[in-house]
Amino acid sequence: MTDWKSLDREGRGLLLAARAKITQFQSGKWNVPSQTDAGKRYSVDPNEQAPYCNCQDFEMRGAACKHVYAVRCVIQRELFADGSETVTETVQITETVKRTYPQNWPAYNAAQTTEKRQFQVLLADLCAKVETPSARVGRPRIPLSDAMFSAIFKVYSTVSGRRFMCDLADAKERGHVSRTPHYNSIFRVMEDPDVTPILRAMVEVSARPLKSVEVDFAADSSGFTSSRFNRWYDHKYGSERKEHTWVKCHIMCGVKTNVVTAVEIADRNAGDSTMMPLLLQTTAKHFTLHEVSADAGYISRANAHAIDSHGAEPFIAFRSNVKAHADDSPVWRKMYHLFQFNRDQFLAHYHKRSNVESTFSMIKAKFRDHVRSKTDVAMVNECLAKFVCHNICCVISAIHELGIEASFGAESSLAPKVTPA
Repeated sequence: MTDWKSLDREGRGLLLAARAKITQFQSGKWNVPSQTDAGKRYSVDPNEQAPYCNCQDFEMRGAACKHVYAVRCVIQRELFADGSETVTETVQITETVKRTYPQNWPAYNAAQTTEKRQFQVLLADLCAKVETPSARVGRPRIPLSDAMFSAIFKVYSTVSGRRFMCDLADAKERGHVSRTPHYNSIFRVMEDPDVTPILRAMVEVSARPLKSVEVDFAADSSGFTSSRFNRWYDHKYGSERKEHTWVKCHIMCGVKTNVVTAVEIADRNAGDSTMMPLLLQTTAKHFTLHEVSADAGYISRANAHAIDSHGAEPFIAFRSNVKAHADDSPVWRKMYHLFQFNRDQFLAHYHKRSNVESTFSMIKAKFRDHVRSKTDVAMVNECLAKFVCHNICCVISAIHELGIEASFGAESSLAPKVTPA
């Protein structure tokens, strides 16, 4: 079976023409179904000189997409009375150019082979900044710094709480924690709502060593699934339905090292656009912003002005129904002009946004695309811990590949005193 994702646009168009029902409107345009969304269709004009399609790919590139190629293929078919058909296809042979990208393999190998040991050193340095509340009546509590180290290190390990205890015992022998908590104590840390602001602060602090490296940033969102299910009865179809509960994370990251500079976790149905000002505000605390790129989900005049207010230039993709007016601000009109009339220059900056997708892929591949926790608070905390782990790994890579020096000890306290788990 042909994998259409491995084909170029023309190949996908030929495959779409062979599999889908493509019809023509009375207006002369063609009705082409989407390959990924069963209920979505596109209006296509296959004109050789000025083709048109209302899909996102055509709007971004301004060139023929797979839907245009599909219609052109259908037009070339010759139907006969017996129902047979002849399809005239033009095959273009292009030269395949193999691109190679430089990689400092000695530095990369050193970072990977020593990562786990360096991770524990940096994490212990980061957790040492967590203030432990004064003792209360009753049995002595685990120091909050030890509890945070254990919880985050457990997420880094990707194994169950019981299997993680060997790694934690090794960390105690190296002096990273003063005592070894029980695995149930680690679970209780994740279920503590007072831990959430500490983890948010840790994400910010763990990104600071790279503030001299990162000036261009990208924003996007993605979800982490859980083992919990939401169930409901669908009266329309007369059956019970269910779906996985998941956590939607909105992030901003640097496009050079993929370090996460800000995280916002709200309702899983929350829109992307409203999160941009919060992500900008958090990032601007510690970083100098030159460029910020995002997909069309973030397009709004308010977001463009928010980016401009932080001294950065916005590169946000436009939807087909978004226009520029004479009374718009200069930043909006400049971005619109680049998008419509100088697409190549716009895309050269906009495609830095792909790094945020790479960031999510890195996190999900290394620390899993799901959470083990069951409660809402624990799921949020576990996601935040994944971002802390990712940032420390980015810092370790930068130490070896960029030669930076990283230490969290000189920073001030992460958070006010809270009740420990």
